[in-house]
Amino acid sequence: MPPVLAPARWPELPFAAWKDTAATLHLWTQVVGKVRLARTPWLNHSWHVTLYVGARGLTTGPIPHDGRSFQIDFDFIDHVLWVRSSDGHCRQVMLRPMPTVEFYGETMAALEQVGLEVAINPMPCELADGIPFDEDTTHAAYDSAAVDRFWRVLQSVHEVMSRFRTGFLGKSSPVHFFWGSFDLAVTRFSGRTAPMHPGGIPHLPNLVAREAYSHEVSSAGFWPGSPGPVDYPAFYSYAYPAPPGFAEAKVNPAQAFFSKILGEFILPYDAVRTARDPDAALMDFLQSTYEAAANLAKWDRSALECAIGEAGMCRVV
Repeated sequence: MPPVLAPARWPELPFAAWKDTAATLHLWTQVVGKVRLARTPWLNHSWHVTLYVGARGLTTGPIPHDGRSFQIDFDFIDHVLWVRSSDGHCRQVMLRPMPTVEFYGETMAALEQVGLEVAINPMPCELADGIPFDEDTTHAAYDSAAVDRFWRVLQSVHEVMSRFRTGFLGKSSPVHFFWGSFDLAVTRFSGRTAPMHPGGIPHLPNLVAREAYSHEVSSAGFWPGSPGPVDYPAFYSYAYPAPPGFAEAKVNPAQAFFSKILGEFILPYDAVRTARDPDAALMDFLQSTYEAAANLAKWDRSALECAIGEAGMCRVV
């Protein structure tokens, strides 16, 4: 039997080739994410609503529900959405080209069929021109090959970000997927409070934005692109509040640049994908942009940092 070839860890992901599917999948992750939002106690910085990278796609993790729990998983290998409950019941929704209104209806029906009554706000978050899920017949594309490539990228990015996270002793977010902005992110905190965020994010209460940015952060992530100034897959890194001189800081690798429009550093995904060592190139971006933020804002780095973790080895204190 011939050996099974491992898929590329850093595949091509041209945004223009799958932009319709990306827009549809963004909305579908919002449907699932809002189910978690409706049933999970609030955790600082909205960490309770995120999805996580799993072995086959994206998952909510366990969600409490009246003495039992359930979980919703996007399986991007078999292209199935699974709804599973702790009492052994399960339903599935096949991921295929279909209008968002149909995906929404089938997902809510699957929840009801396993005895999970959940009501969500059908208006998408963080999208200026959002259409309610139960009315959206516009977004209906699903290119399974492109979704598979996207998930492979998320897996690789998750691995590098998780390693980066081990070098910080202070408060740090999990590596998690925000369905509002459709990105995979990790955030470090200085421990100091921040000025009140101005809000103004489409279809996101200012209260939520202000709670999310209640403390100083250095945050980095990956998104697959969107119509606008960054219409290609890219990594980003920003500081809130941005310290004086942040935009002029020297960061690595050489292809990284500061976007005045977005107010953050950008590194095109293709610069990482085609690097001699993609993992090292991404780690260099994460570390150098963090150092720029931490040094300029005078974080107590000696108290907040440690060596990068090693598998099976306890940190020496």
